[in-house]
Amino acid sequence: RGKRETRAAARVEKERMILLTQNLLVSPMAGASEGVSLGIEATEVESKEREYDADFLKKMLERIDWPSFVTAAKTLEVGDGIPATRDGLDEGDDAMMRKVHHALLEVNVVSGNLICTETGRKFPISLGIPNMLLNQDEL
Repeated sequence: RGKRETRAAARVEKERMILLTQNLLVSPMAGASEGVSLGIEATEVESKEREYDADFLKKMLERIDWPSFVTAAKTLEVGDGIPATRDGLDEGDDAMMRKVHHALLEVNVVSGNLICTETGRKFPISLGIPNMLLNQDEL
């Protein structure tokens, strides 16, 4: 690869770890309950504007774990204006929905960790890609 291609690939990789991805992943740890969510901590965060699509957002909101999303958004300091409960979300409030869109789809964790909320095991995020591989003794 040339230098230009390498830089472009790195830029694309840095944009992969958004809160939607974090929310849909579950802990692979053998000692964790099935479907347990992952926490997040970030050492580098970037924001990348994405086109707002209300229909897509509403469909994704049906799939996410709301409490985990709110916790992650607050951890990354993008949770202002996002209600603590799903019932508090007014899908007709464009300003509120755009805040949710921003937190869920535009905030990129470039580096940090995903954390199993039951075992505390950390999975590093580097260049926006989480490494979810387990060590031999964790299988």
